[in-house]
Amino acid sequence: MTPRLERRAFLAAAAVVTVLPWTSARATPASMAAAIKEVTGDASVREGRVILDLPPLIENGNTVPLTVSVESPMTVTDHIKAIHVFNEKNPQPHVFDATLGPRNGKAVIGTRIKLGDSQKIIAIAETSTGEFWSASADVIVTLAACIEDLT
Repeated sequence: MTPRLERRAFLAAAAVVTVLPWTSARATPASMAAAIKEVTGDASVREGRVILDLPPLIENGNTVPLTVSVESPMTVTDHIKAIHVFNEKNPQPHVFDATLGPRNGKAVIGTRIKLGDSQKIIAIAETSTGEFWSASADVIVTLAACIEDLT
């Protein structure tokens, strides 16, 4: 037989509330840099070889077309291993990772993302030899998505 929980005991237990400190629900340039460091470690990230294509002015941040392409022969010994995309103001700075291999033929990823505000987007390509290449773009958003502001 299970013990019966009295109503008053239940309400008293439910009244104990843990208050968590309030923090902003958006990434910052510093948190984006930390997310990039998690992916790249101590390796240097060089600009070039990556083409980040997205509109510079976006009317609605709910569905922003984004294409990342990387110059690569895509052979067994020299190919793009992964493409990572980061942003500086959405709730999470690490948008997504795409894993690639030599059988992809081309290092191209196309998708749609949400943007909560005007911000910088960075795409980083990771090669099979451990190099990192990048491109960035500044985007102006007139109607934001991802808004979780508690003010």
